Amino acid sequence: MELELDTPPREDLLTPPFATKVALVVRDDLATWQRLNVTAFLASGITAANPELVGAPYADADAGRYLSLLGLPVLVFEAPSAVLAAARERAAGRGLAVAVYTTDMFATGHDAANRAVVEAVPAAALDLVGLGVHGPKNAVDKVLKGARLHP
Repeated sequence: MELELDTPPREDLLTPPFATKVALVVRDDLATWQRLNVTAFLASGITAANPELVGAPYADADAGRYLSLLGLPVLVFEAPSAVLAAARERAAGRGLAVAVYTTDMFATGHDAANRAVVEAVPAAALDLVGLGVHGPKNAVDKVLKGARLHP
């Protein structure tokens, strides 16, 4: 696979200082299990959309093998519903791809059902409980205006 000329080499993407940021925002009124579930789903969406951000597999000193992980930090924020909706709108306006998780997805049991409940609702009416975004640091910071780092 050959990289485009304007794409930095993979090792540059995964070496500090990072030019991009991965951020996840969960709604501030969720139960702990919901926050963790939403965070895991959103991180998987960012990873699937950005395989170039995945580092090499891990190994321990006993030659035990472990799966690769995202190769840069993931910042987790919390925010009220209105901030999540505004962040989705700002991200779309900036052309950034967004992973979403909605309240309706808690009631489904599989991926196709999750996609169906999101598809049934106009973007502005999505009852977001989480979103994930990856992009240039300054763009992600502007998208997340009003969110605070998760304690």
